[in-house]
Amino acid sequence: MGTLVQTLASSPSTLSTYAVGLATHEGEAHAATGVTAYAWLLVALPLLGAAVLLLGGRRTDRWGHLLGCATVIVAFVLGLILTVDLASSDSMAVSADLFTFISTGSLDITAGLLIDPLSMAFVLLITGVGSLIHVYSIGYMAHDEGRRRFFAYLNLFVAAMLLLVLGNSYVALYVGWEGVGLASYLLIAFWYRRPAAATAAKKAFIMNRVGDVGLALAIFIMFAQLGTTSYEGVFAGVGTLAGGTITAMGLLLLLGACGKSGQFPLQAWLPDAMEGPTPVSALIHAATMVTAGVYLIARSAPIYDLTPTARTVVLAVGAITLLIGAIAGCAYDDIKKVLAWSTVSQIGYMFLAVGLGPVGYVAALAHLYGHGFFKAGLFLGAGSVMHGMNDSVDMRRFGGLWKKMPITFATFALGYLALIGFPLLTGYWTKDAIIEATFDRGDVWGWLLGGAAVLGGAVVVAGALLAVTSG
Repeated sequence: MGTLVQTLASSPSTLSTYAVGLATHEGEAHAATGVTAYAWLLVALPLLGAAVLLLGGRRTDRWGHLLGCATVIVAFVLGLILTVDLASSDSMAVSADLFTFISTGSLDITAGLLIDPLSMAFVLLITGVGSLIHVYSIGYMAHDEGRRRFFAYLNLFVAAMLLLVLGNSYVALYVGWEGVGLASYLLIAFWYRRPAAATAAKKAFIMNRVGDVGLALAIFIMFAQLGTTSYEGVFAGVGTLAGGTITAMGLLLLLGACGKSGQFPLQAWLPDAMEGPTPVSALIHAATMVTAGVYLIARSAPIYDLTPTARTVVLAVGAITLLIGAIAGCAYDDIKKVLAWSTVSQIGYMFLAVGLGPVGYVAALAHLYGHGFFKAGLFLGAGSVMHGMNDSVDMRRFGGLWKKMPITFATFALGYLALIGFPLLTGYWTKDAIIEATFDRGDVWGWLLGGAAVLGGAVVVAGALLAVTSG
């Protein structure tokens, strides 16, 4: 793995282009033709499913969950087709303009989608893991009177998350960003009659608004200084700006990323969000919403490449957060909160990686992908244990469950081994790549940050071991 990291580091321009797609490619994205012209269906399908389930009311109770699953599964299949088509084409990026979103004075924003390696990687993660979680939710929520409403909120969340990663401008990203915030509030507060759930949803919503202010201000600066908010226009012109302006833009984008991804100093909302149904934890707090901040920084690579100060702050935030998450997770007996703090820590590793620059982008995205799968599996396993224990989350009351729930124990154990970086499993390749890339900086900061990453990994092993051996 060390040889791999060194190879990647030796060709940063090639790596950066591969990792962030349009963020570093030269020239304009090609116009959408053929199957890519139907990319808008990726967002439209789950959005339509949410509208039908919410507006159809109780008349859709008997089949609403099937519709909710179908829209996301079809979106996944379409995502696969688009990915194969992109891989076989000569262009790394395809742009699909849909309609004029805002046209007033000098502000002209076209609503459009960008199909490139970065966006499609997230599309497959969101719809792939999302489809599995939707299917799992059919049984998990079978006896809940609000199951139809639950699937409507899940579809709404998936639609917003897809818009976030597919939009071709920071304004389109922001619309999806706010949609994700709304949907997460509705899902965390799904059992709103429980005071703890209602409080957790408000806490998540308010803390995310703090981060959203940073993202909004960064977009304002882009338009004021460059006259555009499109990725292509911003990345083409950012090099002409003063260093202080670029740094301010990078720090404000980081503030938005910290809010959505539960990073220091806005990390407190994420563990409390476990008050929602367990499928919500698997979808939002493992595979999708909490990775939006990593996506934002990776997409904004051309900005961070020009501001070492902002990139250093990203490194510091990642290192601090991974330690906070690892240590805090060991202090809880609630199985879902242990996993939540583990998520905070793992996202910290991703922030640490993207802060390293070109060599870190691929490592961060690889860990993001692997984490989305094994952490979703851990949360779904926790949901299975909760059902078997009459919704108890206190691990001190568990024991010997492997005899009664062998399949759950096996899947949970595999997720644990992937999380700690057991040889030949996901974390072994991705987390170790981040740690080695950090040490490969070769300076004092590299050794300090690498040491923090190693220490955080050791603490995570201990905390996760507590969770898996409780069964």
